[in-house]
Amino acid sequence: MKRRRFIKTVGSAAGVAALSGSGVFAGNDSVEVPQRVLGRTGIKLSVVGFPGLALTKCDQQTGTTALHRAFDGGINYFDVAPAYGNGDAEIKMGIGLGGLDRSKYFLACKTHARDQAGARTELDRSLQRLKTDHFDLYQLHHLVTPAEVKKALGPGGSMDAILEARERGKVKHIGFSAHTTKGALEAMNAFKFDTVMFPINFVEYYTRGFGKEVMALANQQGAGLISIKPISWGTWPKEGQKNREWWYRSVEEPRQIGLALRFALSHEGVAAAIPTSFLDLFEKTVEAAKALRPLDPEAVEQLQQMAANRESIFLNEEKQVAMNHPHANPAYVEYGHQEASA
Repeated sequence: MKRRRFIKTVGSAAGVAALSGSGVFAGNDSVEVPQRVLGRTGIKLSVVGFPGLALTKCDQQTGTTALHRAFDGGINYFDVAPAYGNGDAEIKMGIGLGGLDRSKYFLACKTHARDQAGARTELDRSLQRLKTDHFDLYQLHHLVTPAEVKKALGPGGSMDAILEARERGKVKHIGFSAHTTKGALEAMNAFKFDTVMFPINFVEYYTRGFGKEVMALANQQGAGLISIKPISWGTWPKEGQKNREWWYRSVEEPRQIGLALRFALSHEGVAAAIPTSFLDLFEKTVEAAKALRPLDPEAVEQLQQMAANRESIFLNEEKQVAMNHPHANPAYVEYGHQEASA
């Protein structure tokens, strides 16, 4: 599929209505999962990626079945990191992808190390666990402060190990994931990344415009955008029970998932989205992807109503960076711990 023009501003119903017949979601009439080009890489990805973190919540057999089912159903993008379950997700994914044609799927991994030696160790260990000789995409994981970006990119930083791995054919493309605007912009202004993984989510966008600057610069540079937390519904309400043991709430009803996914994928340059890391939510998101259509005024209004009175899950980190406070890595569940604060 050729790169297309996507909706640049979804805050205005008139703006999205004007593009309702643009063919942005070509393939809508098919039951197949649509694919999009990932920035200047030229690679076509399924618009929904498999969240490797979900494998930490199931046994090997269940995980293997889910991986093969996803692949057979048109998912060609698999995302994982050593931080997910302290290696558990990588091990299960490496076993689970066995028997599948390696040339037919896009495998992405990350490093949370900020130094060269640590990143080299993580990268080589990840290759072993995933039973592959290369990563299609390797990313700096969870950048937050400009200081840690400088450390990762500076002499002796993790980027040195990644560039070395690229020269040896172990890494094809280089990207990063970030949770703050300053962290993401610092990274993009210092290095021309192939991909940018960032929260592109209706609650974050409608409540505080989160993501606008990052998406604009990524598009200017031709970097492929990957949405994280696309179906997040903000923090858990202070009162009431949680229906899942997770550090943020997600929309779960198919219609709402469809709306949230349409929002994330309606921005220019967004190639794919990684849903909340539960297998049932992943499968619901895949089904929503098969019925993608442009946002219209009614959908925008519904999304804005859904976002009303919801609280950001990234605001604390954003404030921390704005005040130049040292960043203490929050104990998110994906790093093998329980969430310490909302």
